[in-house]
Amino acid sequence: MIRISDLVYSVGTFRLEVSLDIGDGEYFVLMGPTGSGKTAAMECLAGLRHPHSGCIEISGRDVTGTEPRHRSIGYVPQDYALFMHRTVRQNIAFGPEVRRWPAEKIERAVSESAGLLGIEHLLDRRIPGLSGGERQRVALARALAVKPEVLILDEPVSALDESTRETVCRELRRVQRQLNLTTLHVSHNLEEAFSVADRAAVIHDGRIEQVGRMEDLLRKPRNDFVARFMRFENIVQGNTVGPGLGGTFLVQVDGQTLTLAGKAEGPVTLVFRPENVSVARTGGSSEAKSAYTMAARLVRAVDRGAYVRLELAGSRSLVSHMSLAAFRQSGLVEGVDVRASVRCEDIHVIPGRGKDGP
Repeated sequence: MIRISDLVYSVGTFRLEVSLDIGDGEYFVLMGPTGSGKTAAMECLAGLRHPHSGCIEISGRDVTGTEPRHRSIGYVPQDYALFMHRTVRQNIAFGPEVRRWPAEKIERAVSESAGLLGIEHLLDRRIPGLSGGERQRVALARALAVKPEVLILDEPVSALDESTRETVCRELRRVQRQLNLTTLHVSHNLEEAFSVADRAAVIHDGRIEQVGRMEDLLRKPRNDFVARFMRFENIVQGNTVGPGLGGTFLVQVDGQTLTLAGKAEGPVTLVFRPENVSVARTGGSSEAKSAYTMAARLVRAVDRGAYVRLELAGSRSLVSHMSLAAFRQSGLVEGVDVRASVRCEDIHVIPGRGKDGP
């Protein structure tokens, strides 16, 4: 288990303040935009930066002041940091050699790591002739050769093309499960996180905004920053106007009174995902009363392959995602008047006043 308690690290005007627990055998993804503190937090854990205060524990051992090589961590940096003048075999053997393992143990570690990643046929090759995916596997094999308790991956697939990225993410997850290895994966890419994570955290300005399963971050963001990062493109402001019946409350937004589940008071921020916004031509069948609706104009329709992104302009801007089949059947074209709606049960409420989206 990794336990980071009250860690504080600062450089210049940036200040990192983090507390975080990662379970044994868990694949954990730390997400956030550029400059949010992802890499700084990871490098403090790896021992590459020294926090000003706080405690870092790995499997119950306090490693806050321990040298990186004594932390039992395998580390794959973003640029892989492979030795170009060495063969793949020599790169994988580097960690065990630094630790002065016996030659037989080093050879066994190289063979096992290469076999795990399926790169035995590359052992006598040099790095410059390898593809991006092959280099990534060599870097991972090198990190695993030292039999670490924890694996840290810093943006491990950011330099790869999309198809290779998906393949490597599947490989990362397979290896992690096979070894039951506690893994911290740093990323800013949601698709990447969904393909590997057991749990994830969103970090912003050096602070953890929310920790949870990916589906919780995706459906129940704690604040409007997390909502935006998780691609809630529809964010509107409302005011509670009293309690409702049976565990509900009433919210007024754009002249409509919505009945939402739960309890809230004062100003609230309503967020809903583009895939939950229905769009139909004006004059079609009326929407259910338990929905937020808006008259709008379809200003842009973009085919994204898996869906069509519809950009709507009315009393506010909204975004809808519609399947290609549904879009073709709808008869919608740019410039047509439409009615957008989202069911109340698909609206997530964040207490307080946020910033309108998208």
